[in-house]
Amino acid sequence: MREQIEAFLASLRDEKGYSNNTVVAYRNDLGQFADFLSNGAGVAAWVQVGNGQLDHYVESLRTDHHYASATVARKVAAAKSFFRFLVNQGVIEQDPSANLNSPKVRKYLPTSISESEVERLLQAPTSNKSMHGLRDRALLELLYATGMRVSEVVALDVCDIDLDAGDVHCATHGARHRERMIPIYKRAQDALQRYVAKGRTLLLKDDNEQALFLNHRGHRLTRQGLWLIIKRYVEEAGISAPVTPHTLRHSFATHLLHGGADVREVQGLLGHANVSTTQVYTHLNQEQLREVYDDAHPMAE
Repeated sequence: MREQIEAFLASLRDEKGYSNNTVVAYRNDLGQFADFLSNGAGVAAWVQVGNGQLDHYVESLRTDHHYASATVARKVAAAKSFFRFLVNQGVIEQDPSANLNSPKVRKYLPTSISESEVERLLQAPTSNKSMHGLRDRALLELLYATGMRVSEVVALDVCDIDLDAGDVHCATHGARHRERMIPIYKRAQDALQRYVAKGRTLLLKDDNEQALFLNHRGHRLTRQGLWLIIKRYVEEAGISAPVTPHTLRHSFATHLLHGGADVREVQGLLGHANVSTTQVYTHLNQEQLREVYDDAHPMAE
């Protein structure tokens, strides 16, 4: 059974161009699925899987593991994709998951922090003139200046930034390879310039290392490392609202729209394939407008 899983993962990586992180997520989900079938349901081959085993698997995810609906939905989606692959490969004749329903996932509006809170966060590393302080200030400024995803930021190489032009070249690798050029404001340019000239030079251990942001070992900063940096400065800035690396991306979009940017322009900056994804942020602004209206209009109750 593992053989077919590996063949499926290879197709995701080689044919569909899925990122390593996505392939690893599929491997974990399908590995758990295979373990359930072999250990809990006595299934030795994929052709033996039927509706009953699938229903029991979904129920086990909910009751035995207490997974959230979004996690269950992701694992169900992985199983359904895998069975479609098995049908296409002729391993099985019929897809047992064709009528398997995923749990409904509640959609949450993205959260952002205020412009004053962003400013406090960006200023938090200012007093730290060490190589780490220079890196952290440049990192925070870049996140808010560009709205880039965490995975995109840690993937940046030095050659991806053009400080003279004030641009960052961002490439998104995955099922759909997309590239975009994102302008950065002057203060972010200056912070990056100081980091590249001083901080990165001190962090660098290997002249062949191309990564823009380095950890204390001189290697490429990881997503987990970036998260810890943000967590530290959120505490130092005294921001009580929950802030994740993605919060700065949400704040970037919300503040641009609030400042009058067109939703299509923000879509291009964020790298969204569909404008409907970006339009979520317009709903946030509409909620803010409703609050202002209710507070200020003399006839509003």
